[in-house]
Amino acid sequence: MKRILTLAAITAIALVPLGASAQTILSWGTMYGVDGGFVNHTDIRGVRGDELPWMVSSATGSLSTDGHLMISVRGLVFTRDPEVPPELQGINDETSFRALVSCLSDEGKGRVSTVNIITSGFPATRSGNSDIDTTVSLPGSCVAPIIFVLSGSEDKWFAVTGAEIGSKAAPPTSGRPTGRP
Repeated sequence: MKRILTLAAITAIALVPLGASAQTILSWGTMYGVDGGFVNHTDIRGVRGDELPWMVSSATGSLSTDGHLMISVRGLVFTRDPEVPPELQGINDETSFRALVSCLSDEGKGRVSTVNIITSGFPATRSGNSDIDTTVSLPGSCVAPIIFVLSGSEDKWFAVTGAEIGSKAAPPTSGRPTGRP
């Protein structure tokens, strides 16, 4: 009888489906500081850039299917451009940063909506360093996610997933890579 119960227990454990482990939806090794045409003029998925330009020294992060969001940002500070008041140049004047996860979500019946999820604040240093480690509640589908680092005090972004490639290099004019026939 003991052997039958042991065998039954082992069989039951083997038949229990293992929970799906979280998979990475997005990981990145760079972010773009709000600058140029994105300063206070152009919304990205309904989120407006700050009214002054920012730069970021480094940023890495990941978002997984269970909503785990990790961002490590370093040197997210105002640029040293003339439009930035001298007392703000090269510093961060916010005590905290927040993250925003933006997904396109399939509502069914041919409709797609933008779902923006904002985290609570995480401490940020005057030199623009912050580590965001949290879990967000993702919609049933999260397509083409974009990650923002927001001000701690208002819904304006300072950095977004992306990169500035080169120095004002002109984009290719065709779908083919440049430098090839």
